[in-house]
Amino acid sequence: MMNMKSLVAIAVFLETVSATSLGVVNTEGGLVRGENIALEAGRHMDVFKGIPFADVPETFMKPKPHPGWDDVLDATAFKDICLQVSVFPNKTRGSTDCLYLNIWVPNNGSVSSDMPVMVWIYGGAFIFGSSTGIEILKFVQYSGQELADRGNVIVVSIGYRVGSLGFLSTGEPELAGNYGLWDQQAAIAWVHRNIRKFGGDPENITLFGESAGGASVNLQILSPHNKGLFKRAIAQSGVAVCPWTIKKNPREYAVEVALKVNCPTDERMASCLKEIDPVDLILAGSFNFSRNSSDPIVYHLELSDPIFYYLELSPVIDGDFLPDHPSKLFHNAADIDFIAGVNDMDGHIFASIDFPRVNFDLLPVPVEEVEKLLAAFTKHKGDAALQAALSLYNSTWEPTPSQESIKKTLVDIETDFLFLASTQAALKLHADNAKTGRTYSYLLSQPNQLGGIFKPYPKWMGADHTDDVPYVFGKPFTAPLLYPLKKHRDLSGYMIAYWANFARTGDPNEGGLSVPATWPTFNSTGLKFVELNSKMDESYVRENMREDYVDLWNNVIPSFPDIIAE
Repeated sequence: MMNMKSLVAIAVFLETVSATSLGVVNTEGGLVRGENIALEAGRHMDVFKGIPFADVPETFMKPKPHPGWDDVLDATAFKDICLQVSVFPNKTRGSTDCLYLNIWVPNNGSVSSDMPVMVWIYGGAFIFGSSTGIEILKFVQYSGQELADRGNVIVVSIGYRVGSLGFLSTGEPELAGNYGLWDQQAAIAWVHRNIRKFGGDPENITLFGESAGGASVNLQILSPHNKGLFKRAIAQSGVAVCPWTIKKNPREYAVEVALKVNCPTDERMASCLKEIDPVDLILAGSFNFSRNSSDPIVYHLELSDPIFYYLELSPVIDGDFLPDHPSKLFHNAADIDFIAGVNDMDGHIFASIDFPRVNFDLLPVPVEEVEKLLAAFTKHKGDAALQAALSLYNSTWEPTPSQESIKKTLVDIETDFLFLASTQAALKLHADNAKTGRTYSYLLSQPNQLGGIFKPYPKWMGADHTDDVPYVFGKPFTAPLLYPLKKHRDLSGYMIAYWANFARTGDPNEGGLSVPATWPTFNSTGLKFVELNSKMDESYVRENMREDYVDLWNNVIPSFPDIIAE
């Protein structure tokens, strides 16, 4: 008489003999069954949704291993997103039970083995986001299907805590912060331990992410806790040394949150905060939306400073996950291949909040706003730094600057300060510390398709923040109503080829997929990059990205003495 274990083993064997399906997979927590879907030309894909990589996390505690399960886990539906603020005032969405991951495994005629693995870390200012992104009907923003199929790679997307639950810190060991980073690390470690059962190569894992996800990717390669867990990393529009990545004085904001939830602010603060309802903690760490009286037709945040100064919840130097400032930890990434880049108008979304008239041709923006924005970004350095910045940014203006010049300059300032200059700094730090690790730089310049006459964005619009993500995930192939033109499919094909080649070999030019231009490595003597665009060819290989502006933010302004604490 066969025992239950033998029956399960036979069942697993029968389900896995199919040439086009993994069937039931045996993970460290137990058996999981996903969904096998048919693609074109006889190809198939196994999709696993909602596999737990850790237990339900306790408030302000590192993630713990999942205890496992007895029956076969049905992995055919996405799980709850991590608890976070909703778009509606004083509302939340999601759950504290959210540490799950999703896996897309392409099977081209036979069950895959030793495939490159790409692990996606989502963005959202460390406040919002999920492993699936926006879900509308069958549209899933971060579905890995197209990237996995066209790139012939396994794609994994992971959940992690955001907002107060993920990043609040008192600056002390009892409530150290970085819980969202520890969640990411737990997911990456789970993938490394289990992905071989899904046909992946645990020695060939690439992290990739965008915005706060890109900064997270960069932080993961710098942490000493991740030795040997992955081989490569792609940071899109966000790196570890962006001015918004590291919270310098976390206790100040923790005190604000504590006061909102009626906790003391002395030595009892951390223990009190751990007892507060998670929903109340999330709400206490958010800011409110309101209508700006000066622009009554536009809803946006009522801010006295640029929105950058309101991004209070982010990673901290905790002496554990991050033992020092990220700029001093790049030696830990010496053997990691690294791609980092930005979109040419990454700052537009932030300029639209700080100056909502930027998007309206008939609504002028006073030229004084340029100086006001630069003053906000240089306020800890004083008037001399402001004048240095102002003289550079207005150097290309007409004698009487046009509205287009003023508005584009505001976007350029936000792009350079928040993303571009710091990404160049991270690339240089990586290249300078590299041993076997290779370094690559890019600039996405494909104009946003919502820009132009009678569209919500101005006609001069370039690539906005997050515009890169749909191309990487192949949306022009699956959402033709949103991306109707051949140029959209061309660019998506190029980016998938570069990203998948890099994941396979560490070289975006080599890996079986053809690319439109040879992407050179970045180093301190040749600051080369590719400009990603649907029209790209070999002439789109450039060097010295916005050299004078990078030098301004990375060298000139830091050289002035502080007049107030940063």
